[in-house]
Amino acid sequence: MPHTAIEPPRLQAWQVLLGGVCALVLTIGLARFAYTPLLPQMHAQAGLGVADGGLLAGINYAGYMSGALLAAWIESPVWRQRLYVWALPLALVITALMGLGTSFSGWALSRYVGGLCGAAGMLLGSGLVQGWLMRSGRRPELGLYFIGLGLGIVVSAVGALGMTGLHLDWAVQWQGFALLGLAFLIPAWLWRPPVPPPPARSAAGEAPSRRWMALMVAAYFCAGWGFVINATFTVAIVEKQPLLAGQGPWAWLLVGLAATPAVFVWDRIARRTGDVGALLIAFGVQIVGVLLPALFSGLAAALLGALLYGATFIGIVSLTLALVGRRSPANPGKAMARLTLSYGVAQVSAPALTGRMVEASGSFNAALWLTAGVMLAGMLLLVTVLRDSRG
Repeated sequence: MPHTAIEPPRLQAWQVLLGGVCALVLTIGLARFAYTPLLPQMHAQAGLGVADGGLLAGINYAGYMSGALLAAWIESPVWRQRLYVWALPLALVITALMGLGTSFSGWALSRYVGGLCGAAGMLLGSGLVQGWLMRSGRRPELGLYFIGLGLGIVVSAVGALGMTGLHLDWAVQWQGFALLGLAFLIPAWLWRPPVPPPPARSAAGEAPSRRWMALMVAAYFCAGWGFVINATFTVAIVEKQPLLAGQGPWAWLLVGLAATPAVFVWDRIARRTGDVGALLIAFGVQIVGVLLPALFSGLAAALLGALLYGATFIGIVSLTLALVGRRSPANPGKAMARLTLSYGVAQVSAPALTGRMVEASGSFNAALWLTAGVMLAGMLLLVTVLRDSRG
């Protein structure tokens, strides 16, 4: 077959997982998450308004949703692997593009293509890795793979703190992140998952029920709303509080430090409570984290909220995608992509709406209460899923 020439030969499990982790750092940590710690500097130095900052985040998730649509449409395993591989160097290109000027259209193009790259890492990559794990007879959990999300946050936070300490401006920092990404591109490229074989006929007919999928799609929309508000505005929320100027990147670093080991914790919780039970716990804890900055002023509440967000969002993503992937063994990446479309709708709408609410009120409190309400609705949907499965 023509595609076999580009497949990495005889990969070990640690290589596939480490390559996937590095790919997530590239496609999410740099192409997306670097925007969060650099957002205050772009406000101060590049003339980017708060509402336009939220709009750019929404454009990023429009790209992500476009990528999810593409991933849900593509059946060919060759093309799914090929698009995933192409996204790796492209993530570095669009990261560098962010620092090449102050044109809003240039920023918008970078954010949109960055969203496409993020979908490749999250959906195509996770599907390829999970499929490889299942074919290899290993436990098809994605906790180890999604370490890349937490590590991506850590890389973006430490990079921003270090380059800010060197008094580099916002544009040079974007270029610095692109250079840093080369260290992750090499293992991601060398240890990319191979093209999966065509699914067996026995697996091809398996699929979750429409009701189950509809409930999970709606719950994942709520999770996406909670995720994007924190991912976009965590640093800005801290910076906006009196006497906390300059502390925002530390909050973002705390998110990453909490997220990186949390994947192991949530996998273990799910083994005891089931995936849906673990998701309910994660939703509840994240609601507490969302409301802390709204209820209490001061650095402690802001940092604790960031810590709880970091410890929960990665569990919600990992548990949900692994669950739907196992329920759809014929093409786990395609099933994940369908579910993620609702996540993308929330990621497009929530940042833009929040930016307008903050400009109108001068505070993040109303947006945080709205986010908590959306997350609570997600918990009610998960309760329905749990009750249906027991009934």
